[in-house]
Amino acid sequence: MSDVEIVIFLLVVIVLLSAGMERLRFPHSIMLVLAGLFIGFTPQLPNFVLTPDTVFLIFLPPLLFTAARKLSWHEFKAERRVVISLATGLVFFTTVSIAVVAHYFIPGFSWQMGFVLGAIISPPDAVAAGSVMKGLNINKRIATILEGESLVNDASALVAYKYATAAIVTGSFVLWEASIQFVWVAIGGAAVGLILGRCLTFMHKYMKSNATIEVALTVLTPYTAYLLAEHLHLSGVLAVVAAGLFQAYRAPETFSYRARIQAYSFWETIEFLLNGLVFILIGMQLPAIVADIERHSLLDALGYGILITSVAIIVRIIWVFPVAYLAGRSKKNKSLGWRDVFIISWTGMRGVVSLASALALPLTLADGSAFPQRNMILFVTFCSIFFTLVVHGLSLRMLIKFLKISPDPKKEKREENEVRKKIGAGAIEFINEHIANGQFTPAAVDRLKSKYEINLKQAIQDMEQEETDEPGAGIILKQYAEAQKIVLDFERKMIIQLHKHGATDSDILKKLEHELDIEESRVGQKLRRMK
Repeated sequence: MSDVEIVIFLLVVIVLLSAGMERLRFPHSIMLVLAGLFIGFTPQLPNFVLTPDTVFLIFLPPLLFTAARKLSWHEFKAERRVVISLATGLVFFTTVSIAVVAHYFIPGFSWQMGFVLGAIISPPDAVAAGSVMKGLNINKRIATILEGESLVNDASALVAYKYATAAIVTGSFVLWEASIQFVWVAIGGAAVGLILGRCLTFMHKYMKSNATIEVALTVLTPYTAYLLAEHLHLSGVLAVVAAGLFQAYRAPETFSYRARIQAYSFWETIEFLLNGLVFILIGMQLPAIVADIERHSLLDALGYGILITSVAIIVRIIWVFPVAYLAGRSKKNKSLGWRDVFIISWTGMRGVVSLASALALPLTLADGSAFPQRNMILFVTFCSIFFTLVVHGLSLRMLIKFLKISPDPKKEKREENEVRKKIGAGAIEFINEHIANGQFTPAAVDRLKSKYEINLKQAIQDMEQEETDEPGAGIILKQYAEAQKIVLDFERKMIIQLHKHGATDSDILKKLEHELDIEESRVGQKLRRMK
């Protein structure tokens, strides 16, 4: 089978498996890795060798970009001290700890090789973190810290990886040079992303008449940011993250409503397919890695993998508790509670960036000899990815439930209703001052005001219900939404019948169907909010 045929085959497997796992609420990432293992070890099924270029150029930019676009800039800024401490200090602490253990416990591992292994395994993965946390009713502050850490930490890990690898290949290492390089690569990469994001925001403002081009620009943004930064020898990862955060921050004022609707659906689909491919391809790499292990039995290699994974997990717990308590307090937020800190310390899934870094290790040194322990590094890296996904992925839901750290739904709904009340009251005031001035007929003004008065009334009634716990508050508006949903279903059935009998022009039916889709989405959101 050609590579294209293999990818299509894997996409079919991903869709079928995901559909089957939806009801079981089993982490998709773990199931897909297991499916990849099964495919990889089955001779009759196709195999696909993952290359570093495939990961860093095809998969990583769009996945980082969509993760950054979902992250609130204000929340990220509020938690920046915790995020930076995890994305830099923890990465280097983990790298050193793994280097020490590898040097003393894995035969033949020099200090340089230990640092290479540590730099590869040290950064938790944004793709893995997002996949495992998806669907969990997790505290939003915890999610922001974990997502922010996994988006930023790759820069520090890749710099450490670069210099550790160079130390083995060339036999030289200069600490002060590596430190300056890290600062330059990180700041420069973020600057490239912000500048590009600013330029694309300017372009979006003049393309609001064509939503398709706007969405196409969002597709090109992560690849452009990554390639431009890497060409300048800066952090492509931070360039993509910075561009994504900037675009998400400016999206409400730069994107047309059509572009926002299209982009949301498009990126949801792309994220689902790319995530699935990443995890199933991770599983498919193990057979080739196992076949290349030299001078060690599989059982010994497995023991080393479990040892290094355990070190990575324990070191994270040791680092996170004191740092999160010290850095977690801000003007906006109180200090993190021990339950929150424990979940942060426990959620350190490794993923495709670690595997790609291991695969990118050179085959030979400067003198032409083979790169020492390369295959063992690959195997231990795979073990770290697999065990952290399984351990964290399967235990996280139970831990969150046991520790009772889910967000307060009443608080979130109260904040939402406060905003709705403010917007509704402001809209009615604007109508009275600027619309009801004789330019429009009184009937049109009254009809417009009634819409916002209904929204304002709903927000006020919901707030009263929160304060008094009266069961009857807001019930009329809920029944109104339920009745509207029934009528919309009837309208849709009529459109289907008209379409089947060819009673009118298909373009007209498509237009009406699109209007129904938007209205049904709006009503569905209301009903979900009222539950």
